[in-house]
This record gives sequence, C-alpha cells and structure tokens, in this order.
Amino acid sequence: MYKVLLVDDEFMISDGISSVVNWSRLGTELIGIAQDGLEALALIERQRPDIIISDIRMPGMDGLQLVEAVAEKYQDISFIMLTGFTEFEYAKTAMHYGVKHYLLKPCSEEHLVQAISELVSEKRELTDQEHFVQSIQYNLERVLPHAKEYFLKELVTNRTYGVKEWKYFEELFDVQFQDQRVRLLLVEIEGDHEYLHLFAVKNIAEDIFHNPILSTTVGGHVLLIMEDKLSETQLFHNIDEIRATFTRYYHDDLTIALSEPGDLSQARQLYMQTLVYLNYRFYLGEGSLIMERDIYSPGERILPEFEYDPERMVTAIKAGHWQEVGSELNRMFQLLASLRYDISQTKSYLIQMFMEIIRLSGSTEMKRYMDQLPGMIESSTLHSFQQFLLAVAKEITLRRYEQHRSRQSHMVGSVKQLVEKRYRDETLTLQSIAGEIYMNPDYIGKMFKKETGEKFTNYVLSYRIRRALELLEQDGNYTVSSLAEQTGFGANWPYFSKMFKKYTGFSPSEYKKVP
Repeated sequence: MYKVLLVDDEFMISDGISSVVNWSRLGTELIGIAQDGLEALALIERQRPDIIISDIRMPGMDGLQLVEAVAEKYQDISFIMLTGFTEFEYAKTAMHYGVKHYLLKPCSEEHLVQAISELVSEKRELTDQEHFVQSIQYNLERVLPHAKEYFLKELVTNRTYGVKEWKYFEELFDVQFQDQRVRLLLVEIEGDHEYLHLFAVKNIAEDIFHNPILSTTVGGHVLLIMEDKLSETQLFHNIDEIRATFTRYYHDDLTIALSEPGDLSQARQLYMQTLVYLNYRFYLGEGSLIMERDIYSPGERILPEFEYDPERMVTAIKAGHWQEVGSELNRMFQLLASLRYDISQTKSYLIQMFMEIIRLSGSTEMKRYMDQLPGMIESSTLHSFQQFLLAVAKEITLRRYEQHRSRQSHMVGSVKQLVEKRYRDETLTLQSIAGEIYMNPDYIGKMFKKETGEKFTNYVLSYRIRRALELLEQDGNYTVSSLAEQTGFGANWPYFSKMFKKYTGFSPSEYKKVP
C-alpha cells in the first residue's frame, strides 16, 4: 500500500476527497489530513507518505512552499496539486520540482482517481525497476568473483590479453595488473586422494592467506595468487600452517612450490615457474617446500658423467651377496641425487639399472616387476624409486643366495657321500674328490667349510676316527695297525694313534680298557 497525505485548508474539500475515494482499491491508504503546509511537514516527518495531494493557496505555508521544502529532503514523494483558474500560473513553479499532476478545483472523483492511479503505476514501475537493478547488481556481485577467478585462471594457464583488454579488466575487477607485485603458491597433494581434497586445501589456504587475489584448482593442483606483502618468515609460517592443518584432518602430505615475486601481469610465467619447481620433488622428496634456491639451472654448472658399472652389480647379485648389492645401489642413488641431472635423464639411468637387475630373475617375476615400473616412473620421487629398486634387488639377490645354498648343500652332500664310500682309501684327498665330481678343489674346499664349518681334511680325519671307534665297539680285539689300515691310514699306524688320542683323549690301547 502506498501512503497518501491530504493537505487543504478547506474542510469541505478535504473531507469530500477523503470520503469519496476508494483508497484501498487504488492500492493506497490515507494516513492523514493537514490544513496547511506546516502541519503537513510535521506529518511527513512522522509517517513519510508516498503521495501528497495538496492545495496551492493555503495560510502559513502554501502548497508551492511545501513542494519546495519536501523536494529538498524527500525526492521520492510525488505531488498532486489542486489549483483554481486564477492560481494556474503559480502551478508552473511546481513543475520546477517535478510535479506533473494538476487538478482544477473543484475536481471530479474520476480525475482525482486517474491522477492517483497514474502516480501509483509510476511508483510501481519505479519499484520494479529498482528491484530489477538490485537483482542485476546482486547477481553481478555474486558472479563477479567467479568471473575474476576465471579471468585470472585463463591469464595463468593459456591466455594472452591485449592492452584494451587489460584496461577493461582492471576497471571491471578494480585490480592494477601492471603494478601489483604478487607471488604464486602451487600445492600438490601426495598419495591417492579424492578430488574434494583439493577444495579442502583451497579453503584452508584462503583462511590462512586472507583474501588472496586468486584461489582456484588447476591441473590437479591448488593455485594461490597473493600480494607480495608478507616477510619470508611469515610466508613460511603460513605455508607450514596450511600443511599442518590439512595433514591433521586428511593424513596426507602436501608438496608446495613458491614462485619468486613478480608483477600480476607476469602470472603465467610465475605459474610455469612453480610447475618446474614441483618437478624437483623427484629429488627433494614429498612434503617439500620448493623455491628457486632449491633447484639448479642446467646452465649453472658442468655436470660430470654418471659412473655406473653394471657388471659389478650383476656379479654381486648372481653371487647372492646382498650387502654388497645394497651398498652399491645406495652409492649410485647418492650420486644421482648430488648430480641432479635433468629428471628425464635421471629416469633413463634408473630404468637402465632396473632392467639390468630384473634380467637376473625368472620370466614370471620379471613380468611382475615390469608391471610396477610405469607407475614408479610417473609418480615416484628419487627416494621412493630407491626403496623400490632396493626391494627388487634384495628379493632377486636373496633368491640367488638361496639357490646357491641349495646347490652348495647338494654338492657338500655329494662330497660327504664320497667320503663315506672311500674313507678306507688312504689316497682320498680333496683333489681326488674334485676330479670325480668335475669341480675345482679350491671352490669345493671353500664351500665345504662354509656349509659345514670345518675344513675338508679335518672332516675326513674325524670321520675316520668315528669309524675306528665303531670297529672297536664291535670287536675289542682289533690291533692298532689293523684299525689304521681299515680306516684309511694305511701302514702309518703311529699317525693313526696320534690322531685317535687327539680326538678321544685316549690311545687305542687305553680306549680298549675303558669300561
């Protein structure tokens, strides 16, 4: 309902108008009647009408003075002026204040209703326009941040703007692109994670870096553009807080690249800079903060060649010597970490090492190892690839070691069987055994001691003495010379007696008397 105030010093006129007009039907309500301009002003202050129907000629403050006074404070109040024929020239003065409706007294109900209806329609149309403008402004305020984000995202990733476009966007977003110094923060979540986790990082970063110029997700990362106003100490503190907050709730680590300062118009170059930095997580490890000072530029130094001797590694694996293999692998990874070649070059060395190692496994195992390689090459750091390759090499080396042990045990078992078969032969030697099984005597001696813990000659002596003891247990009438001959000592019975006493603590004759 629009509020109407009636102002006229003639009671008959004001009473007639108030009673004749169907105010509610017109979408209005009569809020009061004043007899002059001064009384009307008091009512206006209290109730703020939308429409005033006023006579021009009144005592105290006339209608024209009332229009002038109201126009100074309330420009949205509309007037309908009631005039006589002789007062019409005065009405022209009211036009200066925007009054459009004049009715000659006495006016008919029809003319008055028409004038009120026109004002109500105008006000409704004006209200609709205001609502429309407010709606547009509201929607624009909602859309503008997204438009700004889209613009900056395009600027960072793949768009080049001309001078006119720069000027237009500066005015639209109220941002000085040419002079504003910024830094970029590019965040990568480590490990498997849901896409929504990116928005968690984004929200955390926005809370810690209040009102960044841009906060968005791009290419599986979270990107922040912020004014270069913080000290490095405060900047590092905020970055640590982002990582700690995210890790506390989601249990994943963040690797973060921080650009050097630059103009906002250079955002694309700064973004490419941070992408390069993130690649160096391969050397620096997951959960790092990476800046320009942490990486080497290829042109800054002459890199020595990577010294890699595959034969040394292969020989150690084949021999089953895990300690030697692990030591050599760690040495090579330390060297690669210190050299920091281009990452693709380092990965080519890693693949070469990997292939040399897995060739020493069986076909089934080799396929299993190969299936793991693409994922490691794409996503791993140097440290994680080192752990992967150490695990593969250890598995293959220990398998080789077990195979060697099995073969050694079989070979030592064969040697023992030959000793049991030929212990009576005084010509039994390591060389004669080696000749029978077609193996190197030095190798047999070495493996025999490794497997049994004693030298071959000592084993043969102890075995012969044990056989002599068995013979004495069976028949105590054996002579020393016959025992020596029966157990491979031949005619050298004094040596037999000496060895017998060494092993038993008794001479053969004394042993016979032991109860």
